[in-house]
Amino acid sequence: MKIICIGRNYAQHAKELGNAIPEKPVIFLKPETSVLKNNAPLFYPDFTHDLHYETELVFKIAKAGKHINRKFAHKYYEEIGIGIDFTARDIQNECKQKSLPWEIAKAFDGSAPVGTFIPKNSITNLKNIAFHLTKNGLIVQKGNSANMIFFIDEIIEYASSFFTLKPGDLIFTGTPEGVGSIQKGDKLEASINDEKLLEVEIK
Repeated sequence: MKIICIGRNYAQHAKELGNAIPEKPVIFLKPETSVLKNNAPLFYPDFTHDLHYETELVFKIAKAGKHINRKFAHKYYEEIGIGIDFTARDIQNECKQKSLPWEIAKAFDGSAPVGTFIPKNSITNLKNIAFHLTKNGLIVQKGNSANMIFFIDEIIEYASSFFTLKPGDLIFTGTPEGVGSIQKGDKLEASINDEKLLEVEIK
């Protein structure tokens, strides 16, 4: 199982970090060891002093495919969930300044909590999925799939031109504006259309 992540997929988030709006999906990967399931806690890594949350819609691949045409992409996912792309922002910025890859800032153990998945047919309009994150009970991030630069079908088409997609693979589709830092003791809760699907306590 692999995790395909899309960066800079919401224009306002790209702007808040001073990044250009991409012309193609920006892809990076996380290993299976990044996944946190069943509302397990995240233990604050000792290699960072600036850990950020990035809340994202997550699509689970349902069948294998390679070079998938966009018009058939909807046949390759049946479930949608929500996740958090934890980012060691200080490590990422240091890597960027040196023009180095920044997987160590994104792909460390526990950096990809995922919540309960729901059937896609339970959602009326996939291009109008509202989601949000609360930190200690206060909403800190809100997004909607309508604001994605690249929708999931386009992402699947593009990603599958490089990687064979397999059942169980997860696609993190990018985060909206409003990312921020966390500290030990914080409690995060993520929801789709006001249905809470994920909890993460920072220890």
